[in-house]
Amino acid sequence: MKNNPLAEKSYLFALEIVKTSRFFIDEKREFILSKQLLRAGTSIGANIAEANGAISTADFSSKISIAYKESLETKYWLRLLQDSYYLEKSIAVDLLERADELSRIMFSILKSTRINKG
Repeated sequence: MKNNPLAEKSYLFALEIVKTSRFFIDEKREFILSKQLLRAGTSIGANIAEANGAISTADFSSKISIAYKESLETKYWLRLLQDSYYLEKSIAVDLLERADELSRIMFSILKSTRINKG
């Protein structure tokens, strides 16, 4: 994974999402929105890991597409948690920027795999 910057970034992002979710549960006693954030935020890296083991270009593109969509959903939950005052703005901004970076990388990959496809 160290040779794959996207995989490494998504893994480190997932770790931050896990820590943030723990904070919501332990400190804020919030269970519903944080579970959604945890599911979407960790799914990004899981789908990237699956993409790295893809058996075809179409399989790779499909997994990256799913990871991209999960990054968009993650940004939604982060914004909602920030705007509902569960998440400090500074933490939300950092996580949103990191999710946006992942989204941009994946979108670029999707564009290039679809151009090369055809």
